[in-house]
Amino acid sequence: MASSRPTREQLAAAAGTTIPDVLRPGLDVLFCGINPGLYSGATGYHFARPGNRFWPALHASGFTPRRFDPSEQDELLDLGLGITNVVNRATARADELTGDELRAGGVRLAAKVAEYRPRWLAVVGITAFRTAFDRPKAIVGRQRDPLGETRVWVLPNPSGLNAHWTPTTLAEAFADLRSSVYSE
Repeated sequence: MASSRPTREQLAAAAGTTIPDVLRPGLDVLFCGINPGLYSGATGYHFARPGNRFWPALHASGFTPRRFDPSEQDELLDLGLGITNVVNRATARADELTGDELRAGGVRLAAKVAEYRPRWLAVVGITAFRTAFDRPKAIVGRQRDPLGETRVWVLPNPSGLNAHWTPTTLAEAFADLRSSVYSE
């Protein structure tokens, strides 16, 4: 089940690639990353880089019954969960994305949400959310304005590079979302 590690050459070749969404209509939560990293681009799995804390936080918060490997991402659909990205192209770092790319991604994401109608959209990355949706003062947590009928929540970026959030506080942020999703 575990993903095989891509080679240096495979990582380099992954720049600019895209990976498919894990998506279907009517999900409880559509998690939305900023964009795939090179590791995800090379493997074809969301949040695939070892050290990314998305999968541990998803489990620790109670969204999944066990810690899933990125290669098991399609099993999320049976739990009412999905994954997409603001920007589709893989980069080594999210700071390689331009503001124009993030804003265009926000438009694409809003259209995707309108088509697939998840109950909640959870964007993992406050800075990307602020830029993509022109909400410079947005904070982590439930957002006041929905996207159509879909409620919006912003989570911290689960990348291991985001040292402001520990595994424990990240899991707590995911658990706050879960509590809202399943109490309404």
